[in-house]
Amino acid sequence: MNLKAISRNVGYALLVSALFMLLSLFVSLGTKDGAQAGLLISFIITFISGIFPFIFVRGSQPITIKDGYMIIVVSWLLSFIFGMLPYALWGDPFTLANAWFESVSGFTATGATVIANVEALPPSLLFWRSATHFIGGLGVTVFLLLLIPSASPIRSRLTNMELSSLSKSGYAARSGKTVFIFTYVYLGIFVLSFLSYLLAGMSPLDAVCQAFSVSATGGFSTKNNSILGFHSTLIEGITMVFMMLSSIHFGLVYLSIINRSLKPMKNPVLVFYLSSVAIVAVISGLSLKFSGTIPTFSRAMWCGAFQTISTVTTTGFAIADNATFPMWTNVLLLGMAVMCGCAGSTSGGVKADRVFILFKTIGRQIGKTLHPNLVNEVKVGTRVLHEEEVTQYLLYIAFYVLVLAISTVLALCLGVGAESALSGSLVSLSNVGPAIGEIGSMGNYGALSSGAKFLFSMDMFFGRVEIYPIVAVVGMIFDPHRR
Repeated sequence: MNLKAISRNVGYALLVSALFMLLSLFVSLGTKDGAQAGLLISFIITFISGIFPFIFVRGSQPITIKDGYMIIVVSWLLSFIFGMLPYALWGDPFTLANAWFESVSGFTATGATVIANVEALPPSLLFWRSATHFIGGLGVTVFLLLLIPSASPIRSRLTNMELSSLSKSGYAARSGKTVFIFTYVYLGIFVLSFLSYLLAGMSPLDAVCQAFSVSATGGFSTKNNSILGFHSTLIEGITMVFMMLSSIHFGLVYLSIINRSLKPMKNPVLVFYLSSVAIVAVISGLSLKFSGTIPTFSRAMWCGAFQTISTVTTTGFAIADNATFPMWTNVLLLGMAVMCGCAGSTSGGVKADRVFILFKTIGRQIGKTLHPNLVNEVKVGTRVLHEEEVTQYLLYIAFYVLVLAISTVLALCLGVGAESALSGSLVSLSNVGPAIGEIGSMGNYGALSSGAKFLFSMDMFFGRVEIYPIVAVVGMIFDPHRR
């Protein structure tokens, strides 16, 4: 294992966090909110730690596959640890457990929080919370790739590890260009959402924080009642548009823009995804109306659409308290929290692509049972998937279910109620954020034990890096044949 190459590349990731800590410090100086000292100390510690490898490790170091996975995992873990500093140095309500949870939730773009009164935090910490969404939404490792020289062989290898084959399917681009395509679309969504929020009447700080969150499909808001706290139907509508846009494959969005055509949007996975969202949104809206939860038909349908989009995109914003929803409606929404958005977006979860392939595989198996001699292949559009690809995608779903089951059992052992144990594990693993019950859309995770917070934070980590890199690193550590 090349520790020099690992440390140098992890240093890039820490420098990105240091940059946004510096921006948070400027916000603190401008608003005089009293958080300057903590942010300055956080910036200095993170910057020195990030620049340290560049002083003692010269030149570009070659990396192996094992080094690449270690870079990915360590970059995320150290981002979590250093991201705790602004919270821990501020103090109440941030114990070490709370600071860790908030940091992991931010960087993984989950949006779950331990804070009951968000509006009591200083503006600079609100900016930092949402900035961690922005960093994590694009990906700690993708930020690292943007800093690595384009000619470096490290970029190509890390790109292939950080972006799964699902993310790179559906359009043609070299791996080096893929990173820039994702970045262009991501920044474009951020800028457009920021300007839209400003025009809708938000303050600059509220607009930038909400834009950070919505572009990353995160969920941290500057209001205790999330998007409902702005009391604006226009802002709710803007949020729905950008949540959906952020959950679509960025490659397809890019192709639609440069070709000035909606033809790429006819992708079968995207059609399946959008159809699923539309059907569940209508069912949710009708359930809210006829259960008496929301009396007016128009508002019930609007809330049903918002909460469905917020859940399936893994953003986690809210305009209603899901504790008042019928239980079966919450269960339906939790089902969407498993599937979530498309690969190649900032959404978490299993991804609509894998669910689509699962259904196609089930259909193929039924066809083989009825017609044993029929050649029945799994196709996504005109592309025929090899058996190895199908197996890989289905294996990920099996991994997801296994991790979910283990997490639920451990949460129960840690004293979490059955409802919160299952829903909390699911939304954490899918990076959705709000669950049901006390940790629902208008609740928070503050009352949970430190053990439960750590468990759910690790679920967030597993979900954000899509399990395999962590499994690979654990396998490397315990590999009896390692050198």
